[in-house]
Amino acid sequence: MRLLLLPFFLLLTACADLATVGQAPEFSPLEPNREHHALYNVPIPEVTDRRRRVDTASLWSSGQRSLLGDRRASRAGDILTVVIEIDDRAEISNSSARGRSGSQSMGVPQLLGLPQSLDGRLPEGASMANAVSVDSDSSFQGSGSVSRNERLTLRVATTIIERLPNGVVRIEGSQEVRVNHELRELIVTGYIRPEDISRRNEIPYDRIAGARISYGGRGQITQMQQPRYGQQILDIMLPL
Repeated sequence: MRLLLLPFFLLLTACADLATVGQAPEFSPLEPNREHHALYNVPIPEVTDRRRRVDTASLWSSGQRSLLGDRRASRAGDILTVVIEIDDRAEISNSSARGRSGSQSMGVPQLLGLPQSLDGRLPEGASMANAVSVDSDSSFQGSGSVSRNERLTLRVATTIIERLPNGVVRIEGSQEVRVNHELRELIVTGYIRPEDISRRNEIPYDRIAGARISYGGRGQITQMQQPRYGQQILDIMLPL
């Protein structure tokens, strides 16, 4: 039954791919998602009504949007910029070798004349003088190397979607750029400390705990770089 359903599912997948022929990839919807919910969430008032009236009449307002106020993101719905500058290089090389050899022999050339009497009864060419002789030799060599060089420079605006009880905030942001029929998407999420945000309302990626950074795309170029579904299935099922 499962074998009969497999071509049906493959046909549905092919139809879904054929529906995008000649069309550019669609953008992901901005709402509803966690960013949308955080932006529309009503923030808690920073000051009371009496204090607000005093600040309104003063040139030295302490609000976040004032001239001398701290404009760094700190509450759910605030926006900050994540600076991604990855320049990693790693080189790993190792080798191993193993060898072993052994030789054993056993014979009975003289034992009260018994070997000579037995030689006449043995098949032609057999002799008790060289009863057992064993030689063994094994060797192994292995080597491996890894060379990786990654460089990525990006900037993306993220939104604070949650503030945890210990003061750490959770951020999430996405960015999509479509050029012709290829869509490039960048997704960033993780946890940060508000005190790590700079005065320019920016934070480097290495200050994000549990950072999840995804930079990829979808479109005609991405489809050409990926093997077909049938080929992927065959690569998994075939033994060689």
